[in-house]
Amino acid sequence: MVLDKVETLSLVETVLGWGLNRGSLPEVDVSLELVNKFTAYGRVLEGDLAAMCRRLPADSDLRCGAQATLGEAARRLYMPPPGGSGRRAAHRAQSLARLIQALLRGTDSTAPADEDTA
Repeated sequence: MVLDKVETLSLVETVLGWGLNRGSLPEVDVSLELVNKFTAYGRVLEGDLAAMCRRLPADSDLRCGAQATLGEAARRLYMPPPGGSGRRAAHRAQSLARLIQALLRGTDSTAPADEDTA
């Protein structure tokens, strides 16, 4: 099941609030579940952003930024699940949470303006 935007943003805030450097690690199962959810939602956002990006002019600053985000998404969303320690899983969840934020910023900035407001 893929999360919706509101649920995902709530989880992103939670995950980014983890104090991993202070030794406050969540349960491994919790981190791995969030890695899976963020990966699934991130892939949806990646597809949306790629479609929006194709509609932008090739020399657009928005397109350049979106392509950089898509490159990072292509690298991080297709990594194998983190193995080993709870710290590794928690760091992956935080990394994906930051990627979700970037993908959402990208889709928000490249979305076509609502023509009804003109």
